[in-house]
Amino acid sequence: MARTTIHHAVLLALTALLPACDRPAPAEGLVAQDTFSAANASTWTERWAVEQQPGGTVAVEDGRLVITDAGGCTVWLRQKLTAPVTITFEATVTSRGRVSDLNCFWMASDPARPGDLLAPGHARDGRFATYDTLRTYYVGYGGNTNSTTRFRRYDGSGARPLLPEHDRTSPEFLLIPDRTYRITLIADGTGARYLRDGEVIFDYPDPAPLTEGWFGFRTVDSRIEIRNFAVRRGTFP
Repeated sequence: MARTTIHHAVLLALTALLPACDRPAPAEGLVAQDTFSAANASTWTERWAVEQQPGGTVAVEDGRLVITDAGGCTVWLRQKLTAPVTITFEATVTSRGRVSDLNCFWMASDPARPGDLLAPGHARDGRFATYDTLRTYYVGYGGNTNSTTRFRRYDGSGARPLLPEHDRTSPEFLLIPDRTYRITLIADGTGARYLRDGEVIFDYPDPAPLTEGWFGFRTVDSRIEIRNFAVRRGTFP
């Protein structure tokens, strides 16, 4: 027993030394996960729905979801999520394309189709303007050719309000090409938080919190690689 206990302690110590991006996602409260492995490469569209303008591609390659885009793309997780929820993934905007727009929607819904965001007949086609009528949290990280990072809370009316404190332009909040970021999104039933590599970038207490909806990766005219996607029930800042 003592030998087993020592062995377990050694394993824990070694795990603690690993970089965060090398650790497996905690299993606690896990409700969705995708490592984009070769074994699941042929079935990834059963878990994800792509809305993309002509000229772009989305594929699973070597443990990555690779979005190569020209005119605009959103890749939705087909599973509906309910707060409290924490979404995590690793993302790289590569220098093989325009370095811009590591964006995402979460807790998104369509007031015209509240029960199913992906129901046939919606007008979304990858162009950014076709998402204006959603009700959602949104971050455009390194948008506008990597000159802005912004948080918005879409209200479903077509307006996209932007508070001054949610408009970041200093270099510390912009993209570094080929750097892998650990992104964490939280919707806890009282608002939303967005973290980059463990640092809170946006913290929004919502007077009318979004408590259910869909998650989607979003970009335009760039090449983005996603790894180790996971969703857990509860909040894990």
